[in-house]
Amino acid sequence: MRVLVVMNFGADPSTPQRGRWVIDQVEALREGGLDVDLFSFRPGKDQYLPATRRIRRQLRETRYDLVHAHYGLAGWCARLAGADPLVVTFHGTDVRHRIVGRMSRSLTRRIDLVAAASRALFEEEDGRPGLPLPEGRSAVLPCGADLSRFQPTDRRLARQKLGLDPDEPFLFFPADPERPEKRADRAREVARIAGAELRSGGGIEPDLMPLWMNAAQAVMITSDYEGFGLACLEALACDVPVISTPVGIAPHALGGLERSLCLAYEPKSWADFASALMKEPDPRVPGRIRAEALSARRMAERVSIAYHDLFEKRRKPGDSKSPVSEGGLVSGGDLRNDGVS
Repeated sequence: MRVLVVMNFGADPSTPQRGRWVIDQVEALREGGLDVDLFSFRPGKDQYLPATRRIRRQLRETRYDLVHAHYGLAGWCARLAGADPLVVTFHGTDVRHRIVGRMSRSLTRRIDLVAAASRALFEEEDGRPGLPLPEGRSAVLPCGADLSRFQPTDRRLARQKLGLDPDEPFLFFPADPERPEKRADRAREVARIAGAELRSGGGIEPDLMPLWMNAAQAVMITSDYEGFGLACLEALACDVPVISTPVGIAPHALGGLERSLCLAYEPKSWADFASALMKEPDPRVPGRIRAEALSARRMAERVSIAYHDLFEKRRKPGDSKSPVSEGGLVSGGDLRNDGVS
């Protein structure tokens, strides 16, 4: 099977980590035996028309069994370029955004498979509508954590490799502080109350992110919402404690896990929890086994199932019992109870 993956949020010097999760999925799909080409273009309203033309040209020059776009606006470019069949995975901002959200919901009527990074994106959140749930045309298809990159590393060694004081503990906010929905203000408030140093992501090279995770006493996810919440799994893959709002995959991934907290934001409770972790020389959690269930490889297997089911459904258009979905959400074997379906 030959697949074209389209995305419009590739990395740039200021955000080198952006889009890495899609690249990880593409690489995992290739390792699984699929022939996958990646078409990436820069974000920006002046990029959509040229990208649509380039996608149309590529579709004319190369025969693909299907096209898989990530994020709603990239999906629109693929749709207008003539992609057929078309799968679109929505990741969060493209669903919750005041303007782009309406465009994403409109796109769902024009594509073959409506996929979301988590089940939560099919539901209303804080008054913001979720994606429609078209029967037989919907799936939950996260990207997953790359466990080959995110592994436990000695905390002192990680700090030394980053040029930090090996004995200096800190809290880590892994997102770009400039993104308002990530709520860096909350992370700063908790660190201030706890008397802890806070370090933030945003401009960190992808290859260094595992070191930053391992170097921290805990990873803080203070977001208003997450489509999936990959940073939570990446921290758990390193056996690093996580303090998170109940967004995306966090309630499932952190449930019952000692030295981790999944709770609506409350400054004092969060600060008390963080303070306790700061006092431990090397706080760790048995998180990797949970991350393994949602790894990039496992999620790529899930995506591959969706591709083949859709391909078979298109070959048999009269077959209403196509295995593309079960209860509206792609599932298969031990993927049924993984917290995303």
